[in-house]
Amino acid sequence: MKLAARLDHIDPFYVMECAKAAAEIARSPVCDPAQGGRRMIYLNIGEPDFTAPPAVQAAAHTAIDAGRTQYTDAVGLLALRRKISEWYASRFGVEVAPERIIITAGASAALQLACLALFEPGDEVLMPDPSYPCNRHFVAAAGAKAVGLAAGPEARFQLDQHSVTQAWTPQTRGVVLASPSNPTGTSIDPETLRAIVSQVRARGGVTLVDEIYLGLSYDEQFAHTALALGEDVISVNSFSKYFSMTGWRLGWLVVPPALVAPIEKLQQNLFICASTVAQQAALACFEPESLAEYERRRSAFRERRDFIVPALNALGLTVPVMPDGAFYAWADCSAFGNSWDLSFELMRSAQVALTPGRDFGPHAASQYLRLSFASSMADLREAVQRLDVALKCR
Repeated sequence: MKLAARLDHIDPFYVMECAKAAAEIARSPVCDPAQGGRRMIYLNIGEPDFTAPPAVQAAAHTAIDAGRTQYTDAVGLLALRRKISEWYASRFGVEVAPERIIITAGASAALQLACLALFEPGDEVLMPDPSYPCNRHFVAAAGAKAVGLAAGPEARFQLDQHSVTQAWTPQTRGVVLASPSNPTGTSIDPETLRAIVSQVRARGGVTLVDEIYLGLSYDEQFAHTALALGEDVISVNSFSKYFSMTGWRLGWLVVPPALVAPIEKLQQNLFICASTVAQQAALACFEPESLAEYERRRSAFRERRDFIVPALNALGLTVPVMPDGAFYAWADCSAFGNSWDLSFELMRSAQVALTPGRDFGPHAASQYLRLSFASSMADLREAVQRLDVALKCR
């Protein structure tokens, strides 16, 4: 069967390939307690160990019991768009009209819709290397070319105005940024982001910012939405991370007023609408008890970060920039070899699953691995003990 040529520009999702390998080892005798084994500790997937709070789960049951499961408008429930608008005002002090908010089937759908609406064959889109692999694949799926720009620890693994202006060509359509970032957990300095937006705007380009971890910012210096920089900035967000609703597949997109109708047209054809039950449930995310729980969880993630980063540094897995958001540590493992081989070795010897850097771009991919501290503190402590033994025995 002849396949579409676009598949040639989309790499495997190595995070999931490594997860399959970890699952296979977990089924082997080395992880079987009956045979003297020990369970696999998964620090490879970016999924909170917290689930949706009780009020959110109850809202889903209520919606199902009441039969509120029909299609919504393509742009989503107006009540939910209003709740998100109110959250921007109360949390970030930014006024975002509900009419600019489009509810999507996760942040992945939001990114796909934005890329299909804005990019076309021949366009080039700048983004940092390292960055979340699916972001460049959404660009490729739209027929455009993602151009990764090497971003090291001295730049917080982020782009700045100089890297953007130097890389800009007549084919450049815009930038895709992430703040906080997956895999590094680092955010763009607000003044740097302002300068990038100004440079892109001056060239008639598009600034698209992935802010799905913005709720999980630990440093007030970085806890600001790019939407404060003007209505032409496009933001992608999600209920998966801060709101602990990964499998519910619900996100949103904030766009300029002129882009609402084109995105709505795409949504009508590609997705019809996001899950109605998930939308009804998400209304309860903004209840006071839910918001208090989310802030408690954010404090728990910060506590885990404050434990795991010094522990990794002590192991020789150096984290050159303290993550200020999300739940990832981007660790330099070059003292022990390349990250791909080391990750598989540690799965087998320590029964700890980490993610090698290959997914996140070619620049220094073999030098770094990603650890997710979205697991419990008990798991993190046990993982550090196992890693310590395994690395000393090499």
